[in-house]
Amino acid sequence: MDNAHATSRRRVLIVDDDPDLIDLLTDGLQLIGGYEVVVAPDGANGLETFIQTRPDCVVVDVRMPGLNGYQFVRALRGDPATAQAPIVVLSALAQDHDQLAGMLSGADAYLFKPVKMSDLTRTIERVMQLTAEQRSQQLRALAEQAVGDRGEP
Repeated sequence: MDNAHATSRRRVLIVDDDPDLIDLLTDGLQLIGGYEVVVAPDGANGLETFIQTRPDCVVVDVRMPGLNGYQFVRALRGDPATAQAPIVVLSALAQDHDQLAGMLSGADAYLFKPVKMSDLTRTIERVMQLTAEQRSQQLRALAEQAVGDRGEP
């Protein structure tokens, strides 16, 4: 089974409520990255689609109706069966605190819209290589930074 998976295309789940962006990302990820793409219009459907399709990576927006992107990430990270899923947040929220919130929710990377497809595919490849220990170290470093930032005047 591992050999069959290794020779198949990697699957990326896009969770976003903007159909035009979904179309754009799907085309780009298929053409430039060679990925198989599955999509979900919101966080709740994204969780269901994740369980059904077991993607190799997730690209998720933050602002969506119902379950938002941060909640979606925390839900995946909170379940031992999905906790190591590679996750990229792709959002128009570009303030430092937005990026920090995304990373502290458990995302492996946070990119801003609009994004160059080459940057997205490079980030997807990078987060798919992360180990559980690297994920844990990254989150620990961010948490320490967040606590340290609060202590400054």
